[in-house]
Amino acid sequence: MHPTLSGKPIPRDERLIFALDVPSTGEAKRLVERLGEAVGFYKLGLELFMAGGYYELLEWLTQSGKKALVDLKFFDVPQTVAAAMRQLRGRGGAFATVHGNDAILKAACAEKGETKVLAVTVLTSLDAADLQALGFAVDVPQLVLSRARRALEIGCDGVISSGLEAEQLRAHLGDGFLIVVPGIRPVANVDDQKRTVDVEAAFLKGADYIVVGRPIRDASDPRAAAEQIQERIRRLFAE
Repeated sequence: MHPTLSGKPIPRDERLIFALDVPSTGEAKRLVERLGEAVGFYKLGLELFMAGGYYELLEWLTQSGKKALVDLKFFDVPQTVAAAMRQLRGRGGAFATVHGNDAILKAACAEKGETKVLAVTVLTSLDAADLQALGFAVDVPQLVLSRARRALEIGCDGVISSGLEAEQLRAHLGDGFLIVVPGIRPVANVDDQKRTVDVEAAFLKGADYIVVGRPIRDASDPRAAAEQIQERIRRLFAE
């Protein structure tokens, strides 16, 4: 086995998380049904939250035997983030993403219940120039490592990180936490995600899960596209 390949007891077919970024819950359900057994884990983001019916969709997924990542990137005063995490209890969300400083992350962890908290390090749509424009005089890998270290010390279960930084996170922080890598691009990248890797590279650098959206959603046959990615994952994690 490759030294940085995840050895956690995660079902291989659950290592792919599909970003269910569509305008309505009706369209989301139709897409889930179309994907069928090809996908067992879904990311529910801000677009669906604003569409209405978010909790109903989350419950429907859970009752259908699927898992869900609640990707709302909670970022507010600590008391509000704590209250938001309490609202998730018993709703079936496997993971939830949280943004912000130490106090915000602590508040989320204190109220997480059965949901695992994933700290957002640096959005994959940002690069070094973007961070400099925002006033961060530090390079991306240093910032990701610093944020991840603090998040784990606080009690977060894992981090959201670009695949480009996953390898250094494993090297410095070990294997006792989850790394979820978004921005996966199986082919040449042509959209707004800047810090991307492909399926194999993400896992070989230490990812436990990958998040894939547009390469599946925009494919002429989304199920076939998902199955192709699942096959690549199975080859990597072949017993």
